[in-house]
Amino acid sequence: QVQLVESGGGLVQPGGSLRLSCAASRSIFSINGMGWYRQAPGKQRELVAAFTNSGSTNYADSVKGRFTISGDNAKNTVYLQMNSLKPEDTAVYYCNLETLTKFHYWGQGTQVTVSS
Repeated sequence: QVQLVESGGGLVQPGGSLRLSCAASRSIFSINGMGWYRQAPGKQRELVAAFTNSGSTNYADSVKGRFTISGDNAKNTVYLQMNSLKPEDTAVYYCNLETLTKFHYWGQGTQVTVSS
């Protein structure tokens, strides 16, 4: 069993920045990958950014150049640095972990609201 706890969401003005954190209750060293997804009201959950255990990263086209995913194995934590935020980035952001057996764990979600 893995628990994922997200933090760092909030209200920010357009053009601002936020950093989301996702702390895992176990080592993130031996996993397939971790990532961030988001779900806006009335829309499906979508991938925002993810990395695999091979070191590759994947970003949604809408966030490329603005968002950066990173990890700290020593702290079992994954981060999502979000810059140049836009109103369309408003959503609940979820942390995801995929185990080596391809089981997925999800965090409880953290709200990000971009508004003036």
